[in-house]
Amino acid sequence: MTLPGRSTIVARMTSKRINAVEAIDLDLLSAQIEELIAICEKLQQENDRLRAKQSQMEAAHMRLTENNEFTRRKIEGMVSRLKVLETEL
Repeated sequence: MTLPGRSTIVARMTSKRINAVEAIDLDLLSAQIEELIAICEKLQQENDRLRAKQSQMEAAHMRLTENNEFTRRKIEGMVSRLKVLETEL
């Protein structure tokens, strides 16, 4: 014996459960997307800081390289002058 309208009630209950599960899934997905966005923003900020630091270090390296080259030329000049003095004595 089947009650009239019973299949409609069961269908509505099943539909409500599916909608509730879909809402939970959407809430979870939304939370995960928000977390992913926050992580991406954090990584972008860290990447910007690292690029700025790299730029500073490259500039410092360039200054040191120029200073080393200047010092090398100066020392080579002094060595040359010392050799000339040595031969004069």
